Amino acid sequence: MDINEATAAPPPPSGAPIQEDKTLALLTHLSGIILSFIVPLIIWLTNKDKADKGWLNDQAKEALNFQITIAMAYVICTVLVVILIGGLLAPIVWLINVIFCIIAGMKANEGVAYRYPFAIRLIK
Repeated sequence: MDINEATAAPPPPSGAPIQEDKTLALLTHLSGIILSFIVPLIIWLTNKDKADKGWLNDQAKEALNFQITIAMAYVICTVLVVILIGGLLAPIVWLINVIFCIIAGMKANEGVAYRYPFAIRLIK
């Protein structure tokens, strides 16, 4: 197995998602702005065993992984407050979170399986 195969995101599930799944994925991505990883975690845990919810499950995992990455960035910013750079980085992290959550929500509402450009994919 190639190292790139092990770290690459899995391909999105095939099949067109239903409108209910699109709306739930939209809310899952957008909830990261206010509630961090809580809503993506709940959506993923409630749908992970449902075969007909593959697309929604994929989007919830993607949102969860991104929010975990953002939470780690906030922890790093908190540590870096000691040398004052953390106070400058925290608003940038917040802005990145808002922008990418909105983009992901719009794509999810269109039925497109969105992949964040950078996220530590701990949940596979």
